[in-house]
Formats: sequence, C-alpha cells, structure tokens
Amino acid sequence: MTTFLLIIIYLAFISLGLPDSLLGAAWPVMQSDLGARLDTAGFLFMTIAGGTIISSLVSGKVLKRFGTGKVAFVSVLMTACALLGFHFAPSVGWLVVCAIPLGLGAGAVDAGLNDYVAVHYKAHHMSWLHCFWGVGATLGPIIMAQFISGQNSWRNGYFAISGIQFALVIILFLTLPLWNRVAKYSYIDINKAPEDSYDQDAKNVQPLQIKGVKLALATFLFYCGVEATVGLWGSSFLVNVKELPAALAAQWVSFYYGGITVGRFITGFITFKISNLALIRTGQIIALVGAAFLFLPLPSIFSLVGFILIGLGLAPIFPCMLHETPTRFGKKHSQTIMGYQMAVAYTGTTFMPPLLGFIASQSTIGIFPICIVIFVAVMFLSSEKLNSILKKKYLI
Repeated sequence: MTTFLLIIIYLAFISLGLPDSLLGAAWPVMQSDLGARLDTAGFLFMTIAGGTIISSLVSGKVLKRFGTGKVAFVSVLMTACALLGFHFAPSVGWLVVCAIPLGLGAGAVDAGLNDYVAVHYKAHHMSWLHCFWGVGATLGPIIMAQFISGQNSWRNGYFAISGIQFALVIILFLTLPLWNRVAKYSYIDINKAPEDSYDQDAKNVQPLQIKGVKLALATFLFYCGVEATVGLWGSSFLVNVKELPAALAAQWVSFYYGGITVGRFITGFITFKISNLALIRTGQIIALVGAAFLFLPLPSIFSLVGFILIGLGLAPIFPCMLHETPTRFGKKHSQTIMGYQMAVAYTGTTFMPPLLGFIASQSTIGIFPICIVIFVAVMFLSSEKLNSILKKKYLI
C-alpha cells in the first residue's frame, strides 16, 4: 500500500512538471500567433509563479484542514482546467486569466507532496520525487514539439497535456482513502528523524536570526532563477540567436530538463555514499561549466551540451538543500525555514525570468547566457559562504 501510494505521488510530480516547461517551448510560435511582444511570456510566467507563491504560503493551513490527498486532487484538477483554458484562449488576456489557477494549483500540490514525502518516506525518495518532476518537465517540450512541428498548433499541445492531467485527476480521486492509511503506518515505521544537535542553540532565536539562513535563502533564490530562466528563455535564445527552427529548439530545451531528470535519478543512489554538501557543490560547478558553454562563441551544437550540463548540474541542488534544512538549522525551526525557502524559491521563479525578458525586449535575447552565468555564480558563492559559516559554528 505504501509503495502504491508512492507511485501515485511520483505520477503527481510528473503532472507538476509537465506545465512548467510548456510555455517556454511553445512561446516562439505562440508569440507570432497571438501577435504578442517577446516579454509577454515573462508576465505570463510571473502570473503563474505568483499564484504558486500565494498557494505555497497558505498551503500549511489548507493541508492541515483537508489533508494532502484532497489538496493534491483539487490542485491537479485546477491545473488540468487551466491548461484546457490555454487551448481555447483567444487572446493573451485569457492566457493571463488561465495562468492564475495554473499557478495556484501547482503551489499547493508542490508544498503538500514535498512535506508528505519528507515526513513519511526515506530521504532518497526526495531526490527521486524531484526526478519525476523532471520527467514531466522533459516530456512537456517533447510533446509540444510534436504538435508545433506538424500540422497541429501549440493549442493542441496544451490540449494533450490537459488530457494527461485529467487522467491523473481520476487516479487521485480513486486513491483518496490511501493517504491517511499510509500516513498512520509510515510515520511510525518509515520516518526516522535524525538527532538534532542544534535545537539548544536555536530555541531562543528567531528563524531569520539563525546564522546562515539568509545565505540559504539567497541560494534558493538564484537556484530557481537559473532553473526557470533557462526553461522559459532557452528556446527563444536558440531560435533568435542560434537561428534554430522552433521545433528543434523545443527539443533541445527538453534535453535540459532531461539532464535534471537523469541527474536526480542518479542522485537518489549517490546520496547513500556522498554527502548532500558535496553533491550541492559539484552540481553548482557543473552548472557553471554548462552556462559557460552557452556564453562562449562556440558552434551551435555546444549550446546543446551546455543545456544538458546545466540540467545535470542543477539536478542535485534543490532536493539536497531541502533535505539539509534540519541538519543546518535544527528541527525546531526547520518547518518555518522550509516555508521561507520555498517562498523565496518561487520568488526567484516569479521575478527573475520576466526581468531577463524585459531587458531582452529592450536590447537582445543574446544577453541570456550572460545572465545565466551570473545567476549560477552568485548561487555558488552564496552556498559556499553558507558552508563556511556552518563549518565554523558547528564543525560540519
């Protein structure tokens, strides 16, 4: 029963990843079809992410009242309806309207499933959970590319993804009774909370006053800024600067998400042997190398290599940082700090891609690789400064 529900959770995270990569992959075609400006994608993306921030901030109360199963069911239903709305939307205005429930649904299911797996399943499942998000994010551009390269349009691509989401809605509805049953069993038998050596130090301190918390928040901000910016603007960069066909550009961006997916699958096994800190550092270095491949004046094929390397590098960072939260800052404040981290992460997702889009619309999308290099570098420096502070304080 526990394993079956875990499969359902993985499927839910696939559905969470599917819409995340669609807009960036389809936008070169959507822009011309709708007669929109380049930076309109940034505002749509910001609307989606803004809804995600709001639903994440209130998810704690909602989850406590209704339970993870019901929240996941309603959230996926909202995203399915929103994607169907994208299919029928006659103008950009209607896309904005549909973007609101798409973001609200994504934030609630993301926070709920992350918390459920963290509490009721072993640590390596966190990496594999986010690996399945990558499966969805990889499939999204592939499915969209099939539609925009043939006789069909981007609208039918959204319709197909919506159909997949509705199928999951049915599965979630049929499995609603499982969630509470598994929670009662797995909390006792599976979840083994580690000893917390820092609670004594933190008990009289506000979460934001704990040393290193603000650096951790900065790391999350720039991590999500990189992940979202590459996903949203990578295809436009390939079309407008590298002069690739839109369908091929969408396929190349799918390799970026494929790198995240494969990397997180492998990370789940590596966590048995290598520490989270080492995985975070290694991933950031690999991502920086991949960003350099986009920045340097190399043949177009090296851009594909760059996208893959960025994806592989980003793969372990987010789940490993989430898993490190109680170790770094103590169990007493871990839930509060986790909430701060998720909110700041979504803030990076909300504002950094539109910011690049605004600058690019005033200049050129050619600034894309420069911004990615800067974002990754700041993320790396913030993380290393955090490690230095914690090493001195706790001798980790």
